[in-house]
Amino acid sequence: MSQLDPKGGYTGKILRVDLSRRKYRIEETPRDLMIRFLGGRGFIAKILLDETAPHIDPLSPDNKVIFATGPLTGLPVAGSGKCVVGCKSPESGGYCDGNFGGYFGPMLKYAGFDAIVIEGRSERPVYIYVEDGQCEIVNADDLWGSTTSVCETTLKERHGRECAVACIGPAGENLVKYANVIHDYGRAGGRPGVGAVLGSKKLKAIVVRGTGEIPVHDLDSLIVMLRDVVRKLRDSQFYDTWTRQGTMVTILWSNENSCLPVRNFREAVFENAHKISGEVMEKFLKYRTRGCFACPTPCGNLCRFGKHVVELDYEQVAMLGANLGIDDMLHVAYMVKLSDEYGMDTISLGNVLGLAMELYERGLITSEDTGGVELRFGNAEAATQMIEMIVHRKGIGSILAEGVAKLVEKYPEARKFAMQCKNVEISAYNCHIAPGMALAYATSPIGAHHKDAWFISIELKNPDMSIEEKVQKLIWMQNIRGGLFECIGTCRLQWVEFGLDLDYYIRALRAATGLEITLSDLMTIAERVYNVIRCYWIRELGHWKREYDYPPQRWFEEPLTSGPRKGARIDRETYEKMLQLYYKYRGWTEDGVPRKETLRKLGLEDIIEALRASDIELPD
Repeated sequence: MSQLDPKGGYTGKILRVDLSRRKYRIEETPRDLMIRFLGGRGFIAKILLDETAPHIDPLSPDNKVIFATGPLTGLPVAGSGKCVVGCKSPESGGYCDGNFGGYFGPMLKYAGFDAIVIEGRSERPVYIYVEDGQCEIVNADDLWGSTTSVCETTLKERHGRECAVACIGPAGENLVKYANVIHDYGRAGGRPGVGAVLGSKKLKAIVVRGTGEIPVHDLDSLIVMLRDVVRKLRDSQFYDTWTRQGTMVTILWSNENSCLPVRNFREAVFENAHKISGEVMEKFLKYRTRGCFACPTPCGNLCRFGKHVVELDYEQVAMLGANLGIDDMLHVAYMVKLSDEYGMDTISLGNVLGLAMELYERGLITSEDTGGVELRFGNAEAATQMIEMIVHRKGIGSILAEGVAKLVEKYPEARKFAMQCKNVEISAYNCHIAPGMALAYATSPIGAHHKDAWFISIELKNPDMSIEEKVQKLIWMQNIRGGLFECIGTCRLQWVEFGLDLDYYIRALRAATGLEITLSDLMTIAERVYNVIRCYWIRELGHWKREYDYPPQRWFEEPLTSGPRKGARIDRETYEKMLQLYYKYRGWTEDGVPRKETLRKLGLEDIIEALRASDIELPD
């Protein structure tokens, strides 16, 4: 980058809130942070490594929760409604973040801040109210215990309909380890436990309201580019299908391609997938589409059944439907609604319930353990009852609230069919036929999650790719999805689903910030972010083992027993070769530890010293 002083894209301010002292302060956004890490995930990773002590209890006052925008958030750029929230995960013990759309991120910047850093713990329930450069910590005794929709509605009535609210539900209050943050009545983020960390801090919600402007280097260029992009996207042949079904188009695609999670990922083809498909949703439940801030391709499927309104997407329906053997679309929608109201991640929930059902059917969990609930695959009523038990930590629900890894501790036999990486539950793609996607899950910096690399589509379309090509393409995709998009503050779906050229985002960054940034610069930033996060994990665990980058045993040891890909499984030797190449191309050791040379090339000498201060000496 030829210029090192952004002319726009940032407010230049970070809000820091200390809940223990009930005080706040405002700091300038460090220039070094903007240049080297851009925003979003980059800000969160660097702040956590710099400002938190090693080995803290994630649910202690010492943990920090950071809401961070990117330089394009809130600007006239396609899909610029993203905000990233992160902390140390109470589920994995490592790095954790998640992004959510809607309007919270843009409103935070209009209120004058690039990020909020929250630390400490309140003695009683509170919420944070931010408006145009000011902050107030407000008692929330009356909101504690409320569902997310009740909380959001109450706060909007109190502070104005135009304010943005991010809140937790009873799951976060009760420290369910996969509780998340809910915004805009169903936009969710932070699945590896951000909601539980906020609950431990007695922080019910953050409300932001702003009327300010975001500095922009070349606003006219941004507007012209956006108009052109909107026209191109709406002329796409895929536009009509996408706006009718959004990500729900993936249900039948995954089923046809033998990668749908079925009955705790035992199988990859669901015999009744057509009953929970996008077509069924569109015909019987959906009443309108909604999008996030500046979204030219809205994908939100607002569905109405009875008195309930819920937004459905692929991950939710796959995990609470096919993965549990449930084919009743109304009941799946109801479980999604419950999860959103309680502030609990649907991906992890579906995974935990799937494992519990398998344990029950294998006789390892009994009806005595479940309080008489027949926790079998396909039993929608039982799944709903268990959701209530998890949220309120009743009976076996208290164990399930801890996540898959804790279930394995209690039932060691479950290790072979526990679907997790780094103690975080796998999201909704079965990888018996897809070693590249398995590698994407296993090396994701937050534990098993598709957001860093939805590699399965490329892998299935290109069956003749060499191992080397797969790994190189995967790292490139991780750097784009998890590096570029998680840092700049925009949605990636316009790129993923409509083929919007990456050059658009580079030109938008130049117009917004005035920085002469290139794709090469962005890839360097992405590599920097991935290395910082890996170093954070190493610091928190005190070591690193190759096995932490392995996918679930089931994909190696249990071939599919039905469907067109019957007999398929991942070849362990092939996976080992891919992982070895992954480490090589990342500049890490054969055990997955970043080398000093790699960090120095990325300008991360300070990270080497930070780990040395924790008695961790990285290899040369």
